[in-house]
Amino acid sequence: EPNVPRRKHGEKKPPAKEPVPAQAKLLVSREEAAQLLSISVRGIDYLLATRRLPFRRIGGRVLISVADLRKYARGDHPERIVA
Repeated sequence: EPNVPRRKHGEKKPPAKEPVPAQAKLLVSREEAAQLLSISVRGIDYLLATRRLPFRRIGGRVLISVADLRKYARGDHPERIVA
């Protein structure tokens, strides 16, 4: 491969992609959703299992809409999340 530039010893590999900030994402993982709502991943799993929070499956991943998280966060939820 004659035209491939080589890194010098100790030189760091450039980042593959810049991470997308959470506010710019349309869908987030269960872990990111838990962070955004300040609850545990187990709490998110319960909300998904009881259909209190809609989700989408893409491949094997469970993804939650940021718009749905914002809608959920705007409401009052006096009941316990996990029984």
